[in-house]
Amino acid sequence: MPSSITSRLWLWLFILALGLAFLVGLNSWGPLESSEARYAEIGREMLTGQDWLHPRLLGIQHFHKPPLTYWLTAAGLALANHSALGARLLPVLAVLLQVYLVYAVGLLLFAGDRARALGAAVIYGTLPVVLISALNVTTDAYLATLELAAAYGILRYYHDGRRWALYLFWVGLGLAFLTKGPVGFVLPLMAVIGFYFKREQARRPFTWHHAAGIGLFVLVGLSWYIYLVMENPVFIRYFLYEHTVERFANAATFHRSKPWWFYLVLAPATSLPWSVALVTQVVRTRWATVPQQWRNVLIFWVVVPLVFFSLSSSKLLLYVLPVFPGVALLTAYYLGRCTDGALERWYGGFGILYGLILAALCILPILAIDSKFPLEITPFTAIWPAAGVVLIVATLVLWDEVRMAPRLLMLPALFTVVLLLAAKPILRQNELLFNGSRPLAELLHQHHLTQRPVLVYNELLPSLAFATGRLPVSLYDGNDALARETQFEPTKAWQQNLLNLRDAQQEPALDSLLRQHPALLVKGDLPEGRKPLLRYTQHQEKVGKWTLYW
Repeated sequence: MPSSITSRLWLWLFILALGLAFLVGLNSWGPLESSEARYAEIGREMLTGQDWLHPRLLGIQHFHKPPLTYWLTAAGLALANHSALGARLLPVLAVLLQVYLVYAVGLLLFAGDRARALGAAVIYGTLPVVLISALNVTTDAYLATLELAAAYGILRYYHDGRRWALYLFWVGLGLAFLTKGPVGFVLPLMAVIGFYFKREQARRPFTWHHAAGIGLFVLVGLSWYIYLVMENPVFIRYFLYEHTVERFANAATFHRSKPWWFYLVLAPATSLPWSVALVTQVVRTRWATVPQQWRNVLIFWVVVPLVFFSLSSSKLLLYVLPVFPGVALLTAYYLGRCTDGALERWYGGFGILYGLILAALCILPILAIDSKFPLEITPFTAIWPAAGVVLIVATLVLWDEVRMAPRLLMLPALFTVVLLLAAKPILRQNELLFNGSRPLAELLHQHHLTQRPVLVYNELLPSLAFATGRLPVSLYDGNDALARETQFEPTKAWQQNLLNLRDAQQEPALDSLLRQHPALLVKGDLPEGRKPLLRYTQHQEKVGKWTLYW
């Protein structure tokens, strides 16, 4: 970068620009089904109910994950007045912290070379999968942050013996365990193995600081689990078997079955175009010329975790988010070996790809004129990508930087900022298509139905509860998504929020609800055998795939 601006200042400018691009319009669409809506609604119910130890989803206890994500979501909601902005605020901050941590780890691995550490941070912050994680309320952004913090802590401790770094390692591990359980060990463990494997590093002696760190891990990471087990011993089997062994070995348990090659395709696809550069340079570079440190990063930070998660039957894209700091660091290393001529070719390829994407975004409103086009796009939507084209061209023409490395970093940074700004209007205009419920809540308000009971037929719809601030009644009719953990409920009060249409004993409760002239939401068509649900309704209105009866 230009000598007048240090690499550290460039880093902060990049984080600031990325943060502003994330935050602009972050409240313009509501939480989307299914994962984001669940986490947002559990955080809302936790905040309103003030029960911080027993997460609830639509009024029923829900222990699929430890509580840290719910606590952070509730904190964000408290800061931003129960809005979608509040739910998404802390995941965005978590991803920005990840960018800084990649820079910090890069300083260690690149032996203090700030320019290369900056390159790794910019690469990481412009990976599509990282952008996706920041715009979703899930455990994964928090888990990746905590794992990366723990990995940085132990590497920093190995580097210069700083005791605070050792404590950071153990506290990060504890918080990661409180976020998603044992999977929080994966990246820190790989960092430790990668540091020692075939490198003949001197081992630091075990001291009382290690013992204190382990104690902190137990206190932070296990306290909630211990509390619940003391409250109900059934949780031992629940946590150790159903949510560890079963989740890994049996995808049918949580309906997340994917083929074994899922990550081998999705991981490179969601890190384009950097993944193409990385794979190409790895293939072109003789293995014998690669230092053992970077061999270990490739093997233990990327390959081994990908194989581990590929062996699991339960797969979602963001499960492998912790491997991408390794991807960014490796990309910075391998591109750092390239000549300016090779970097210029990559720069040209990136420019063509980004230009095509921005051009496609510019013509979306024209395509949307056709009623068969699946998206609703207004002409205003083209402003951001068009401005992006102008900005990138202006940078190419006016910036007098002759070195290719700074240009190769600046181009994706500008494109990423523009892409984030351009995506928000599309999400807002097509919220129903992307499984949001804010338009349904607006329809209820429009017809003055917000004070009536709201029934949702055979769908779990926490996004509606988040949008209205009230719990709907879910009507179960065979959809496995409505299977709930009622075994932990001390009373039958949960039946106020979940009625089984296939249980004759619940017919009186259903009839009592219908006599209150509720609003009924049905996705798709109501089966003929369930038409009696409409016996007290007089009106109906269709919106997207949903029909509202009242």
